[in-house]
Amino acid sequence: MAEKVLSVKNLITAFRIDKKEYPVLRDISFDIYENETVCMVGESGCGKSVTTLSIMGLLPENAVVQQGEIELCGEIISGKSQKELNKVRGSKMGMIFQEPMTSLNPLLTIGHQLTEGLIRHKGMSKKEAYATAVQYLELVGIANAESRMKQYPFQLSGGLRQRVMIAMVMSMQPKLLIADEPTTALDVTIQKQVLILLNKLKKTMNTGVLFITHDLGVVAEIADRVIVLYSGTKVEEGSAKQIFENNMHPYTQGLLAAVPNVDKDDFEIKAIPGTFPAITETIVGCRFHPRCPYATDRCRSEIPQAIEYEKGHFVACHKVEEENKC
Repeated sequence: MAEKVLSVKNLITAFRIDKKEYPVLRDISFDIYENETVCMVGESGCGKSVTTLSIMGLLPENAVVQQGEIELCGEIISGKSQKELNKVRGSKMGMIFQEPMTSLNPLLTIGHQLTEGLIRHKGMSKKEAYATAVQYLELVGIANAESRMKQYPFQLSGGLRQRVMIAMVMSMQPKLLIADEPTTALDVTIQKQVLILLNKLKKTMNTGVLFITHDLGVVAEIADRVIVLYSGTKVEEGSAKQIFENNMHPYTQGLLAAVPNVDKDDFEIKAIPGTFPAITETIVGCRFHPRCPYATDRCRSEIPQAIEYEKGHFVACHKVEEENKC
């Protein structure tokens, strides 16, 4: 049986604005296992990136984890100091960001940046680190790896820079890989190559992956399980098949209805009505009820709890709960 890599329990993260704290994540819980890709989806601002930064301990100064527990490979890491987290980041968990040009230091060669972590976290000599770095550049499909080691980030294309980032993270052999929209800035051909590469490395190293994206096409391509977030709350979670073929929450259905269907000549793109709430906006009851076509008085007064309707398929919706009582 696969081992649990990450466990997030009842996570509440808030941002301080004008001396007041506003929750951005509201009681988020989920697990990730070895050799599993969990995709987190939702509109911009729903809390996807804040989730990853909370796990990594990289929140901005005006953000704070108010409640919850984060466990990595059996070790509680929530509440650890930055010095303690520095020993965990890179060695046990790594992160690939959306724009590699802002993640790579423009003043240092690719080789310097690749070997630095290997020397610091793995205790390798410079010679060993250099050989390992070249090996991983080749593993991610970069030709002439040794010559690339001498180059600077600006000398590489966006696709190559993203491959360098993947090589850098995976060379540390982390048990958890967090990928925050790593293919958004890439063209579709390179995007496909990166997704295939990440899937291959995941299986080779038995790594658990948390993949953040708003692209449901990418989700269909790589996800084992899917978590749907809305305004900092988890509204639905299930296997990729459950989410795409038996979705139950109105928000999940709205996201899927907004995706173009190129298999039909007369497909219609349906936008979700209303606007996404600001984090300072107080909403009583279900956070989605102002935009939901099925909202009732209960939705406007009572927060729905996530209920498991079939194995591994959780939904937080009063309408779904009432329909399944019949």
